[in-house]
Amino acid sequence: MTWEDFVGEFKEKYFNTEVMEVQQYEFNTFRQSNLFVAESVKKFEQLARLCPHLISSERDKGKMMMRMFSSDLAIVISSGPYPPTTVAECVSRAIRAEYWVGQNIEQQAKFFKAKKEEKAQAKHNQARPNQIPQQRGQGRPFGQNNNNKQYGNNYLLEKSDR
Repeated sequence: MTWEDFVGEFKEKYFNTEVMEVQQYEFNTFRQSNLFVAESVKKFEQLARLCPHLISSERDKGKMMMRMFSSDLAIVISSGPYPPTTVAECVSRAIRAEYWVGQNIEQQAKFFKAKKEEKAQAKHNQARPNQIPQQRGQGRPFGQNNNNKQYGNNYLLEKSDR
């Protein structure tokens, strides 16, 4: 009995073919989605160990890993004069790309938050065009007291009439 025959018989006896097909499907369709690079690489390695017959070389493993990453990371990873040829190089580039893409997303979020606040402030100012803007510490605008009575010349007359 050869080694290949032994492995074939062993798999037939101890491995469920339906489970293996599900694992192969999961390996072929696995995508990073909302996982960090380190988490997705760990999951990829687990799935790759279950399906070693699908990966013939280090280069094939790297190509399959590239398919796993989100499109914005994959673009950064594969850019440059030389695409990654090893899994280690692919992972290294992915971690760096994840950092810089994250930085870019943070900058965009800050920018759009400031724009949103600016728009809300402009809308707020347009809602009350006739109101006199108040400066801090000055209280009510000139000519109004707590009872909404007008001061001005009448106030002086009322004081002098007393």
